[in-house]
Amino acid sequence: MLNTTTLDTAEARLGASYAVEQHLRRHGASLCDLLDALDDPSGFAALCDLHGAFGQPIPETHAVEVALRDIRRILADQAPSSLDRIRHERGLPASDITRWHGARVSELLARFPHAE
Repeated sequence: MLNTTTLDTAEARLGASYAVEQHLRRHGASLCDLLDALDDPSGFAALCDLHGAFGQPIPETHAVEVALRDIRRILADQAPSSLDRIRHERGLPASDITRWHGARVSELLARFPHAE
């Protein structure tokens, strides 16, 4: 039997997932452009996984969280030289965009409570 804490946690995780979905609607194209420009194809794959988690009427909260963690890791692992190269080759302010998306992804991840 589920207790109130478990139900509260599940509800909070679902709310966090919906916040991610809203964020993707507003900023997903920019994140997609950035992940496409990076030399790590797993970033684009993680974004595809994230979109796939919303393919059902009720999103799979664990899949949302895992994909966000992957994206955050990929953004954090970018070398300044790689971001400078992207800025020069594509005219994309990759360093600024990476910091901005990294901060937003971290904020979204902080909304996911963990079951006790």
